[in-house]
Amino acid sequence: MKNALVSLALCFAAVPGSAVATPGEVSEGGTLQQIPMQGLTGGSKLLGDYRGKPLIINVWASYCPPCLAEMSSLERLSKRYGKQFNVIGVSIDDYPDRAQAFLVQAKTSFPHFIDRRLALENMLGADRIPLTVLVDADGKILRKVYGAKGWDSPETVEAIGKAFGLRM
Repeated sequence: MKNALVSLALCFAAVPGSAVATPGEVSEGGTLQQIPMQGLTGGSKLLGDYRGKPLIINVWASYCPPCLAEMSSLERLSKRYGKQFNVIGVSIDDYPDRAQAFLVQAKTSFPHFIDRRLALENMLGADRIPLTVLVDADGKILRKVYGAKGWDSPETVEAIGKAFGLRM
């Protein structure tokens, strides 16, 4: 596991992490809390419903061009490896209609939620977006990646597989 985290850190070395900065933020190595999530593309869920399988959480907003730019690579990643881990999106928009318009452009099939109360935004430390958080099957944060990325590039897929302990 330690080597996997080193590989993941090297893959994302150009994207600096963040110190604990938002109220109630869970830092890397910490365990996410059980929190309700309001559905944008389906029903509402509890974050804990995703335990038991690794999870990639992408935090975005409709006013963020880099967020839209990376959505297609997250969609490809989700479609190709969705049996090995889950991918979800979390909008920090105040207005669901703006978030819905963004999703029409993004054309993704993985679940999206909206965080109008800032609970997820603060817990994940989304003081900059896009933010993508890799979470193990027990809800522990392995890595936070700030900024847009090509999530389906061979080196990123390899780093994700190593972090999650999966063959990809």
